[in-house]
Amino acid sequence: MVTQAPETRIVDSHRVACDGGEGALGHPRVWLQIPHETGFVECPYCDAKLVHKEFEGKA
Repeated sequence: MVTQAPETRIVDSHRVACDGGEGALGHPRVWLQIPHETGFVECPYCDAKLVHKEFEGKA
């Protein structure tokens, strides 16, 4: 059995929301803050990696 890698999304804001993106099969919406130092944050529910567009390819 192979586990798929978490989704990576490029965003243009440092404050982002994640709800799993699958409607009723997702998770509760959470608001996350992307640190200016690292340029990314990981969702605690679905492990999606949200990367600020300034850090695309670096994070």
